[in-house]
Amino acid sequence: MATKFTMTNPKTGEIKTAFYGYSWTTLFFGAFPALFRKDFITFIGVFIVAAIIGFLTLGLGGLFISLVWSFMYNKYYSTNLLKQGFVFSGSDMENKTAAAALGVILNDNNTLPSLRQNPAV
Repeated sequence: MATKFTMTNPKTGEIKTAFYGYSWTTLFFGAFPALFRKDFITFIGVFIVAAIIGFLTLGLGGLFISLVWSFMYNKYYSTNLLKQGFVFSGSDMENKTAAAALGVILNDNNTLPSLRQNPAV
């Protein structure tokens, strides 16, 4: 099951919900969760690949792609948000858990300044 966390773009103020964990929606709906998250390039790429492989294998390849992609998509989407300049903006524990799940080390560049813990004086 996917876990939600919040990411914010400090330059634009845009707030997005990011995810880590298994994507059931990707399993059942293929590339369409990417479309609903406005991840258009990923939608087009996955849709075309799944359609071609599905056509060549009478649909079985498309099911296989959905199964494999559902394990990978949430992490892929969330790390792409980081690359686009979004930063972790949830609670300290939420940020640490999400960063660990994504394989990212929290630092000053990927968390909001107001949420960073001040060192004890």
